[in-house]
Amino acid sequence: MQALLLIDIQNDFLPGGSLAVAGGHEILPVVNQLQNQYELVVATQDWHPADHQSFASQHPGRHPFEHIDLHGLPQTLWPDHCVQGTAGAEFSPGLNQHRIEAIFRKGTNPEIDSYSGFFDNGHRKSTGLADYLRGRGVREVHVCGLAADYCVNFSALDALQEGFAVTFLEAATRAISSEGYAQARQELVRRGARMS
Repeated sequence: MQALLLIDIQNDFLPGGSLAVAGGHEILPVVNQLQNQYELVVATQDWHPADHQSFASQHPGRHPFEHIDLHGLPQTLWPDHCVQGTAGAEFSPGLNQHRIEAIFRKGTNPEIDSYSGFFDNGHRKSTGLADYLRGRGVREVHVCGLAADYCVNFSALDALQEGFAVTFLEAATRAISSEGYAQARQELVRRGARMS
């Protein structure tokens, strides 16, 4: 069985949001159309506490997009985004949500970031997504959403590592950086993901 994974289609990643992905809104009609082709649709949601250590605002003198070491892991510092309970953390009103069967929230631990929908960045804790998909009989996942070079990429890599066949739906993703995405794409293909 195939499942469609919608990664972080939230207001803060769309034009006008605090960490907007250029052209992010363009995926909405594509994603809404795609959902009808799958028996199972699952979404992930970035859901940060206000004091999340990935936020540049939590590190005096530091600026967004600088790099630091955070508890032994490399960390990009981000503008505050997808803070729990804020409008920015909500799914886009343009996203058709009635087919979404389950939502997996990530980035809830203030001490560690979580790009992937499956694990935090240190692979210390699982979100339960892999077990949920296996429990539903899923063998293959098709991933899309925002952003292609970060959360969609790391979700796809973890899905491969968890033994799922992965198809990366390029028409339904947008990247923060085209260079970053080109590198991520090479690695995904090398690991066995299918690009569609």
